[in-house]
Amino acid sequence: MTGRTGLRADAARNRGAILHAARALLVARGPEVGMDEIATQAGVAVGTLYRHFPTKQDLIEAIAEDLGATIAETLDAAVAGIIDGHRTAADEIMDLMRRVVVEMGDERLLRAALSDLAPQVFQAIQAHARESVERMITMAHQAGTLRPDITVDDVILLLTTSPGEQTPKPARLRWLELVRNALTAAK
Repeated sequence: MTGRTGLRADAARNRGAILHAARALLVARGPEVGMDEIATQAGVAVGTLYRHFPTKQDLIEAIAEDLGATIAETLDAAVAGIIDGHRTAADEIMDLMRRVVVEMGDERLLRAALSDLAPQVFQAIQAHARESVERMITMAHQAGTLRPDITVDDVILLLTTSPGEQTPKPARLRWLELVRNALTAAK
């Protein structure tokens, strides 16, 4: 039986296990992790790993593309929620900040580990993210819920320099509160 990607069920499971193991090892140890270590962690033979990903670069690009797809889905859902009237643009921007600062520790580490290894993929991710954030800012300005002088560069600067996992969670939550006060329009 084949799945969505056209792979047999066992091949799809193996591919998923390889990607999961590679992501975890890249986050924990960086890009120098070996393919044999990834295969062992995934519970597959090295030959199975190489059938799915002939080179380490192929594996890294697949991980980066999966990460990019996840980020794009999140951003697209945020924009759709605003358009559908389910959430305000300012709330979606702050929810994006919360996810990056509080919930996405491993993804941030993964992006850092992969950004130099798959630059074309990351340029596409950054372009899509910038476009989505710009749309949210425009909608927030139109609704009067974001300070009029706030730009996409301001939000991206905050996202890229936000506190990471090394900062205790209460401090990261306080940071979010301060950012909300700084970005949102006075009521």
